[in-house]
Parts: sequence; C-alpha cells; structure tokens
Amino acid sequence: MAKARKDNKGRALRKGESQRTEDMRYVYTYTDPFGRRKYIYATDLRTLREKENQLLKDQLDGLDVYAAGNADLNFVFDRYISTKTDLRKTTYTNYKYMYNHFVRDEFGKRKIAEIKYSDVLYFYYHLINEKKLQINTLETIHTVLHPTFQLAVRDDIIRTNPSDGVMAQIKKKPGRNHGVRHALTVEQQRAFMNYTANNPIFCHWTPLFTVLLGTGGRIGEIIGLRWQDLDFENRTISINHSVVYYAQEGAKTRKSVFQVSLPKTEAGIRTIPMLDAVYDAFKEEYEVQKENGFNSTEIDGMTGFVFCNRFGNVHNPQTVNRTIKRILESYNAEEVLKAKKEKRQPVILPHFSCHHLRHTFCTRFCEQETNIKVIQSIMRHANIETTMDIYAEVTDMKKVESMKHLSEKYDVF
Repeated sequence: MAKARKDNKGRALRKGESQRTEDMRYVYTYTDPFGRRKYIYATDLRTLREKENQLLKDQLDGLDVYAAGNADLNFVFDRYISTKTDLRKTTYTNYKYMYNHFVRDEFGKRKIAEIKYSDVLYFYYHLINEKKLQINTLETIHTVLHPTFQLAVRDDIIRTNPSDGVMAQIKKKPGRNHGVRHALTVEQQRAFMNYTANNPIFCHWTPLFTVLLGTGGRIGEIIGLRWQDLDFENRTISINHSVVYYAQEGAKTRKSVFQVSLPKTEAGIRTIPMLDAVYDAFKEEYEVQKENGFNSTEIDGMTGFVFCNRFGNVHNPQTVNRTIKRILESYNAEEVLKAKKEKRQPVILPHFSCHHLRHTFCTRFCEQETNIKVIQSIMRHANIETTMDIYAEVTDMKKVESMKHLSEKYDVF
C-alpha cells in the first residue's frame, strides 16, 4: 500500500495536492476538461482546498450553463478550439489571434442561443465597413466562427448554424472589394527588378526577389530554404518545410519567434525546377556569403539556411514586406520625375507584398502553361479552384490582348 503524502506539519495531502520545498507553498494540479494541465497555488492548505471546491463548482456550473444554452460565444469557441489538436501550431495561434482580436471583446459576449443569421451578417458588415477588414481576413474569422457554431449544433445547444450562408451573402454585394491579390504586369515586374538590381541600397535583395518571382514559393518556404535543399546538378529545389514567425501564445512580452513548420502529409512536399535566373541567384548568394559569412541561424535543429540578413540571421517576413514598400516608394518618386523629363507616362508600381510575387509568378506561368494540374503541382494550391481563378483571370486578359491584335490585322471592315 502506497504511503500517504504529508505536508511539513504532518497533514495528509489529497490526490493532486503537493507542497513545494523551496517556498512551502501548496499546489493543486489538475487536468481541465480539454486535457490541459493546470495549477492552483495557496500559502496554506485551508485556502488551497477552498480554491479546489470553488474550481469544482465553477466547472459544474459552466457545463450546466452550456447545456442550458446560456453560455456565451466565447465559452463555445474556447471549447471548440481546445478540441483542435490536429492543427499546426501556427494555424492554431492564428485562429486564436483572429478570434481574440476581432470577436471576443464584443460579439463573443453574446449568448450562443440568441445569435441569429442576421446578427452574424450585421457583425460581418461591421467588420468590413467599420473595421475596414478585407474579405480574405473576414473569411479567416468565418473559418473559426462557423465550426464553433456547428459544435453547438451537434451538442444540441442550438438547432441551426446562424453563420450558414453568410459569406455567400456578403460576396453577392456588387462592387465589394474581395481582397483579391493582383499580379504585377510584365512591365511592372521588370521595373521592380531592374530598379532593385541597380540601386546601391537595395541591390543585395535581388537574389531573394529573383527566387520569389522565379519559383512562386511562399515567403516562409523561401526564407526556410537550406543549401541542402538545392540540387545544383539537376537544377531542382526541394520545398519540404517552411519557416514561420509568430507571437508566442501567452507570452507577456508578446515575443515572436521563428519555428519550422512541416507539411502534414507527403503531398505538401514538392520539387521545383530552377529557372536559369534562379540558378544564377543562388550562385550569387553563395559567393556573397562565402566572402561575408554564412547564415548562422538554428531553428528547431535546422541550420544552413540560404538567405540571411546583415546580422547573419533568417529574414523576418515583415522586414521583407517593409523593404518592398521602401523600394516601390523610392522607385515611384524617381520614376515620376524621370517620366516628366522624358515626356511620357510613368510606370508606377502599386503597393504589394511578398505574396503578390507568388501570385505574379503564377500569372506568368499561366500565360505560358495550359495544363491546370501542372500549375497546381508547382504552386501547391490546396484547392484547384485557386489555380482556376488565376488561370481564368489570365485568360480574360489574353482575350483582350488577342482581340486587340485581331483588330489591328483584321482589315476587312
């Protein structure tokens, strides 16, 4: 028979109770309904047991409130997100951030049983019109809210999901900005790359932007490339992981960290052939680092990353986006003056981000390739509809271009 544990006064401790030797504080350790390990502290045993009793009461009351349909949306979301053990850590963190930032303090306090379809629709319009959210951001919020309501439906707390069909209604409104990322034109792409390559301040960014525009890789995939992922002999690139930069959950200082994100399945791994320009960019980067020092970063045991900043570390995606903004602002200012002197229309660069470079590559690819499955394989779009949307947009532009050529050559009218 196991010997009963006791505190320093000889009193028997119950299951889950303990006393720390360093400061003699009492601790009660328990597992919450979602499998998370939690702790309660007290300076004396009596207070600790009062807290234990209150905890039990709160847990029972919480479940009673939920079963009665009187729980608020926040309670149901916390219950839902705690069941998503299959989510990547970065996805989990993003979902919690979106909910806490846009839902929890206002809409999240409403009782789940009282929320109707029109309430969700009004809330979404509030986010678009008052908070100025783009549709793609709203879709992420919907991705979190819809299954939260669905959990309550399956638990028989509510009869129907009030968020069903809301996004379709939002998108019906004519003239609505859907947050579609448009690719750079060929002229804009050349202007951006030529200006970067010939500018003494920004020229060292050229290899990175060349690889982004020449592979269609996501920014996390490209900054996460290691030299061992490159096969110079066969001129191929293995995309087998991504590097993400995200805020640590629960960190009081809001500290952000790098982490390697691995694909869930083998389908997430792909091999991309190197274009000649991409091959040259990697070789150029290697020679520069050979002289100045290689990337010294270690992330989750991985080392030997291809691209690095001036401190020898992996690039922060936000820094890359800020650099793009600096480049285009500098270019546009010079281009306006130059075009005025040359008495022509300036080639203005629109505001864009790293992801627009991926979209630009896909657009250039669609202009040359007609096999949708090949395009999807290179881009690794999870849904072929994404590939089809870009291909359709390119096809529409091609139709206009073809009709223009026809108009110039069709001399029968």
